[in-house]
Amino acid sequence: MTSRMLHHLRASALVLPLVLFLALFFVWPIVAMLKQSISDPVVHDTLSQTSAAVAKWNGKAPVPVELQQALVADIRATTDRQEMGAVVRRLNSAKSGFRTLMRKTTSAANKTDGPLDLGKLDKRWDDPEWWHVIAQASSPYTDRYLLAALDYGRDKHSNIIALPESASANKTILSRTFVISLSVMLSCLAIGLPFAMIIASSTGWLRNILLAAVLLPLWTSLLVRTTAWFIILQNNGLINSALQALGITDQPIPLIFERSGVIIAMTHVLLPFMVLPIYSVLLSMPKNLMQAASSLGAHPVIAFLKVMLPLSARGIASGSLLVFMSSIGYYITPALIGGPSDQMISSVIAFYATESANWGMAGALGLVLLSITMLLYIVYGRLSSEKPGAA
Repeated sequence: MTSRMLHHLRASALVLPLVLFLALFFVWPIVAMLKQSISDPVVHDTLSQTSAAVAKWNGKAPVPVELQQALVADIRATTDRQEMGAVVRRLNSAKSGFRTLMRKTTSAANKTDGPLDLGKLDKRWDDPEWWHVIAQASSPYTDRYLLAALDYGRDKHSNIIALPESASANKTILSRTFVISLSVMLSCLAIGLPFAMIIASSTGWLRNILLAAVLLPLWTSLLVRTTAWFIILQNNGLINSALQALGITDQPIPLIFERSGVIIAMTHVLLPFMVLPIYSVLLSMPKNLMQAASSLGAHPVIAFLKVMLPLSARGIASGSLLVFMSSIGYYITPALIGGPSDQMISSVIAFYATESANWGMAGALGLVLLSITMLLYIVYGRLSSEKPGAA
């Protein structure tokens, strides 16, 4: 074994723990989420004979007797009530009425051992539309959750259609998430750009103090910061008490359980991600640019717009993308400070995962959020890799 090969083996051994860490805590959860978003094995695994028979059906009336008897055989073979309950929930979510139909059919199938005429038992079994639902649910993989995450679905002919407003509101919640994230980004930019300019223009102990003020929120738990804002934003909190003491307002301004409170709290938490990229760009710029522009007769505002702002655009774009990417996945702050109309897409993902146990929808919405974040991260990577002054 040559020395070069030994060198490569040693280098690989050094990075192996990092690779294993990334694979275990990042790659594997993402793959599991992707699998959940397209996995739908309940009907296929429980009603295996029905799934095989419905695959041979042409989808037209009359429904074959073999298909009906395959369903009866699967019902009799399934002794686990939880498995059959999962099948019923899956079918009933696609077409209302399956719960009562399957309960009636299961009761009749378990009372006899011979063939069962489903059409005589219930006329709905003679309608191909009910069997179309079983046919669509019989595949172990589905795009149902991914389509539903964007308020789409499939009709009985497998055509993609828009769901009615009463069936889903994921687009509305996604739009709300983008609006709140954009508002937080603009708030951070309005505060962060002047503050970064002040830090860059200062020296010595003053710069250290200002930098510590920016970095201090990063050293504090997010839950602690959000809880502090929950107390400050209340009707008898610090902000409303100060406004009333100064005579600015006669009564408390509603800030808690309002979108304004969510934006204020998130701006405070995410402000360092705006200040630091802008500060790093400003620090690399010559400090006499503004003085040179003024000496040539430019007004300070014109000098800022034509000199300082274009040169700091790369830092502004990077900071804006960082804040926006971080804010679209926020959960704790909107959940504690916001009202029902201020919850973001992460709250919906948490609802599907913890309360309704619908891991398919949780995975699909997580995939949508991951796709948006990855797209923004690619843009951020390109901006970060560009050299100052590059086209």
